[in-house]
Amino acid sequence: MTRQIYEDYKYFLQDAGSFFVGSKYSLKEITSNEDILFKFRKVISESVIPHFSPDDTLETVLYYLDKENFVFQIFKQMNAEVRISVKEEKKKLFGGSEEVYRTKYVKITEFAGMTPEEKEKRGVLVQELKGSKLALLTV
Repeated sequence: MTRQIYEDYKYFLQDAGSFFVGSKYSLKEITSNEDILFKFRKVISESVIPHFSPDDTLETVLYYLDKENFVFQIFKQMNAEVRISVKEEKKKLFGGSEEVYRTKYVKITEFAGMTPEEKEKRGVLVQELKGSKLALLTV
């Protein structure tokens, strides 16, 4: 029997000014993946892992983040944004409506301001973390 590994949303991309990390990475996987920026791996290993389990995913860390947490201050310092999908009602042309998911970026301050209950009620799915490379150097 073969074991299927879930690899969607496990990626690291970067451009001239930003980096993007898929939310399905566990914190342990982030620190051991050499394709990810060294400074980001160092921040995760020294500042995030002491507050969360190494087996927690980035999605879990972001989902349960609140403004009182030290990890929130770290993500805020790196100008982080979270790409999420939110369930919304879309009105049809000839009456009625249907539920659809809309994808958007939200600032970490706005996202951490929502309680987990609000996130669950709105059907929030965390997809990725976006951060500024320049701001990462200041962390």
